[in-house]
Amino acid sequence: QVRLVESGGGLVQAGGSLRLSCVVSGGTFRTFGMGWFRQAPGKEREFVASISISGGSTSYADSVKGRFTTSRDNAKNTVYLQMNSLKPEDTAVYYCAAVRRWAATRASDFDYWGQGTQVTVSS
Repeated sequence: QVRLVESGGGLVQAGGSLRLSCVVSGGTFRTFGMGWFRQAPGKEREFVASISISGGSTSYADSVKGRFTTSRDNAKNTVYLQMNSLKPEDTAVYYCAAVRRWAATRASDFDYWGQGTQVTVSS
C-alpha cells in the first residue's frame, strides 16, 4: 500500500519561506512522477508543481514560477517543495501526489495522494 505523508507546513509572514516534504512508502519511489497541488477554502484544487521520475524535468504553475522549487531525493523516498517569497494568496492545504509514470500535471492523472499540510501566509 502506497502512502504519502507531507510535513513542513505552518504559519509564515508574507515574504517568508517554507519547505514542504513528502515521504513516500509502500512503493518504489523512483518509479513515480511526483506532483504538488493546493486547495484554498472555497476553491478547486489546483496544480502547483511537478517533477519527473529522474528529477530532471519540472513544471510549475504560472502563479508560483520563480518563487517555488520542487526537487526529489530518490535515496530518501522524498520530494520537496521549497516556497520562497510567500504571499497571502499562497494560503492553502498543500498535497503531494504520485503517478505511476514519468510525470504528470493534471490531478486526475495521479494515483496516490497525501493527507495534506496547511500553509498559512499572513499579510
